[in-house]
Amino acid sequence: MLAHMTISNFAIVKNLEFELKPGMTTITGETGAGKSIAIDALGLCLGDRADAGMVRPNEDKAEISAAFSLQNNQAARRWLEDNELIDGEECILRRVITKEGRSRGFINGSPVPASQQKALGQLLINIHGQHAHQQLMRAEYQQQMLDQYAGHHLLMEKTRKAYQIWRQANNELKRLTQNREENEAQKQLTQYQVKELNELALGEDEFTEIEEEHKRLSNSGELAVSSQTALSVLYDNDDGNALQLLQMASQQVINLGEIDSNLSTIPAMLDEAIIQVQEASQELRCYLDNLDMDPQRLIYLEERLAKIMSLARKHYVMPNELYQKHQDLLKELDELDCSDERLEEIAEQVEAQRQKFLATAEKLSKSRQRYAKELDKKISNSMHELSMENGIFKIDIQSDAEGMLSPLGFDNITFLVSTNPGQPLQPLGKVASGGELSRISLAIQVITAQKVETPSLIFDEVDVGISGPTAAIVGKMLRTLGESTQVMCVTHLPQVAGCGHQQMFVAKKSTKGQTETNMFPLDDKARVSELARLLGGSEITERTLANAKELLFAA
Repeated sequence: MLAHMTISNFAIVKNLEFELKPGMTTITGETGAGKSIAIDALGLCLGDRADAGMVRPNEDKAEISAAFSLQNNQAARRWLEDNELIDGEECILRRVITKEGRSRGFINGSPVPASQQKALGQLLINIHGQHAHQQLMRAEYQQQMLDQYAGHHLLMEKTRKAYQIWRQANNELKRLTQNREENEAQKQLTQYQVKELNELALGEDEFTEIEEEHKRLSNSGELAVSSQTALSVLYDNDDGNALQLLQMASQQVINLGEIDSNLSTIPAMLDEAIIQVQEASQELRCYLDNLDMDPQRLIYLEERLAKIMSLARKHYVMPNELYQKHQDLLKELDELDCSDERLEEIAEQVEAQRQKFLATAEKLSKSRQRYAKELDKKISNSMHELSMENGIFKIDIQSDAEGMLSPLGFDNITFLVSTNPGQPLQPLGKVASGGELSRISLAIQVITAQKVETPSLIFDEVDVGISGPTAAIVGKMLRTLGESTQVMCVTHLPQVAGCGHQQMFVAKKSTKGQTETNMFPLDDKARVSELARLLGGSEITERTLANAKELLFAA
């Protein structure tokens, strides 16, 4: 529930801080005092759009923070945990707006976008505005109210996903069908390109291997001559070679070692060098014996390299990338395969996805019909309580599984009403007067609010157009709702204000050309005075005070 709010430099508020309690809290005040200003400020913490006009004149920024208790609100707690924003048993939403119109949002001290504040706000509080009866005329709002009451959110999400999958598949089928001629031309070109590369049949690492072999064969003469020269210097030259020189040096050092023992380690080092020269000579001889100087093989490699280079230039890739290009073209050709059999196969898949969507939408429709009957009865009974004794309310659900498909299913939902005997059921906006529409709207909001999972509800002057005994009934309805959830109600009706478990008063004052709004709780004595003001206007008499006390006593 909403536990505490702080508002600074917002509109005509300089500094405002107040606490809220469980149950029903009514908010009253003189016309124009700014009774709804706390709700407007709270809306910013819940992700509403901000602008520079919200900042109090001559101030740099406006700042609003709202603290919510997470007790008995597992949905909000899970959301905070999933987004790594949990911080104990309390959640603090904060919004800062600069005079330039820039804004920043915070959840438990961490900066977040307004979209995240909005997502969390839906789990913390539900605001019913004073223009809800006007929204009630819209078909999409009527459907939203029914779905909110039914609470089949998982079924709606399943329907939405099924619709999305079907539409994506259907759009892909349309794209393939519409682009078939273009695809066919592309397919012919790709087939030609693939045919050339198939004929080349280049292996994955073949280009590197061919390049190395071609380099070796094209330089085989130089390799042979240089290898033979090196072998002659090391071993084969009878007039003198490295091996003979090493052997002579070794013998000389051995003789010297007999004279000076300091030279005794050198013969071993020279023996090792002699062995290395012998092994190197053997390797060179073996290399020369096996050196491939096949001119036919060289011609073949040059021709294959020329083909590879030519196709690489043709496809604007490096020669070592030609193999991958071949694989990409094969994949592209498969995707361009728009044969009648392929299109029929895709069409069958699209129809299968459509049937899945229709099956899910059918379940959603049946759920709506079941809850619509329940809601029909409850709203009709509430209309009777709200001085519409002959009122009948009915939710008409027309299903069209062939033409009216959307992410919300295939239902067309219309709220029908009859307010007088003998009057047929007709759409809400065509039958109800302004006062009747306000009462019906309030009945719907109170009844649907009982099924909302959020622990706090705000009603912002939803009792407009209601007076007398009807207002007393409205107050009792809201108070009953406040027994199970936190209810805040901005009202101008004493019958409603007196039903609150507690009451807040909004006052506006002007000093030195500056206007400020304040809000503070009323004790029992102050409540009687405020209710008397609402009852009697500017003149408060003993009779209005007595009536005010009676209102509080009745509540």
